[in-house]
Amino acid sequence: MEQTEYDYLKKIAPEPGNLIKGLQAIQAREGYVSDDDIRAAATYFSLAEVEVEGVLSFYAQFKRNPPGKYRICVCDGTACHIKGSALILDWVSTELGIKAGETDAKKLFSLETVACLGCCSLAPVMSINGKVFGNLDRKATVKILKEHRKK
Repeated sequence: MEQTEYDYLKKIAPEPGNLIKGLQAIQAREGYVSDDDIRAAATYFSLAEVEVEGVLSFYAQFKRNPPGKYRICVCDGTACHIKGSALILDWVSTELGIKAGETDAKKLFSLETVACLGCCSLAPVMSINGKVFGNLDRKATVKILKEHRKK
């Protein structure tokens, strides 16, 4: 990638203390942070690539792999946890053949757990690309996944 592809970083002061803000901007634009992005951020913020990689690996918010077309977030907040979010995660994982933090081989689905989606009255819930599905059981969960596979 050419440095000109990172012109949007110019809105952020090129000080090492702004690295996280810069990485967030890269991820917001790309969906993840690639090796090329690490090199560009290191150059822009005057840091060693290993320092940028260290920040990426420390903070769970940063993704190092391209996301799938459908980003599935299974809520594990208190209400969802009590109402079986672990089962939802297991059903999704089994149906898609991936674990939390992974993307399937076809780059169709990415799976992750989140602390709370803010829909406690609908627990247990998951979201797909921001759309929330609540009051889930196995049948509903599998049906939702199959519908997204067909799209």
